[in-house]
Amino acid sequence: MTDLPQTMTAIEISAPGGPEVLKPVQRPVPTLGAGEVLIAVDVAGVNRPDALQREGGYPPPPGAPDIPGLEVAGRVVAVGAGVVSPRVGDRVTALVAGGGYAEYCAAPAGSCLPWPEGYDATMAAALPETFFTVWSNVFDRAGLKAGESFLVHGGTSGIGTTAIQMAKAFGARVFATAGSAEKCEACRALGADIAINYRDEDFVAAVKAATGRKGVDVILDMVGGDYVERNYDAAAADGRIVQIAFLNGPKATVNFTKLMLKRLTHTGSTLRARDPAFKAEIARALEAKVWPLLARGQIKPVIEAVLPLREAAEAHRRLEADHIGKILLKVH
Repeated sequence: MTDLPQTMTAIEISAPGGPEVLKPVQRPVPTLGAGEVLIAVDVAGVNRPDALQREGGYPPPPGAPDIPGLEVAGRVVAVGAGVVSPRVGDRVTALVAGGGYAEYCAAPAGSCLPWPEGYDATMAAALPETFFTVWSNVFDRAGLKAGESFLVHGGTSGIGTTAIQMAKAFGARVFATAGSAEKCEACRALGADIAINYRDEDFVAAVKAATGRKGVDVILDMVGGDYVERNYDAAAADGRIVQIAFLNGPKATVNFTKLMLKRLTHTGSTLRARDPAFKAEIARALEAKVWPLLARGQIKPVIEAVLPLREAAEAHRRLEADHIGKILLKVH
């Protein structure tokens, strides 16, 4: 690391609060532990967990940087002890537990993936957080299989746009909810068979009407609140519901008789605090099963906007406003 600068520009959270608390500062370039690589960041992703951290509600796990940012794309410029791959000079995209809003970011080697064939840094940076999350929850935890039906709430979010495309690519019948006619059309363009405007239509009734009252096999929910019991109504017998966030709050009044009678599985997870070995397993599955689909253009990230790193506050304002797809920060 002798040829690298000692300091870098990064975005820190000056105090818990709104987007305005995100400030450019000078920080030391990260030092590497065993099994880590240092990435010169070209582009970093902006995600809702970053906004929760900014507000003071989602602190980084022990040992993770306080700098926000969970995904980056760039070039490896140094490797720590024991790292065989990737190598210095490789172009990678990586899932990290923090530190992405910066010129340099340390990442576990196992959480790095090569840029898909034909991708640039912008496209590659839009992948890790949503693709790791969707694969882990929809395919690993919920076991979605070809021929089953799948419902994702928030179909035009970063998670939603990824989940629609991945579920469709692997042979599911896809339902999505969204909050406007324009967003529903965007869901259909991505491959959703049924898009439901939740402002005008009851998604439970719509799902039952479209499935002969059977319901859907798998539901990916980031809403929570009153959606919990409604998901039980929309689910098929032996259905699986995966909770990954609570935009409507983490508490609900639920009649668990429905869970018992339908033999439902309601599970949930967070990814950020999981250990590097767990994330490395997801990375290898993605590289084998999903990266070829990205290279062929069968799946692609949906990008709303790319802003300079110093405009991280504006990126968060856009994240919390009406948008479709991913918001990114250009670093280099």
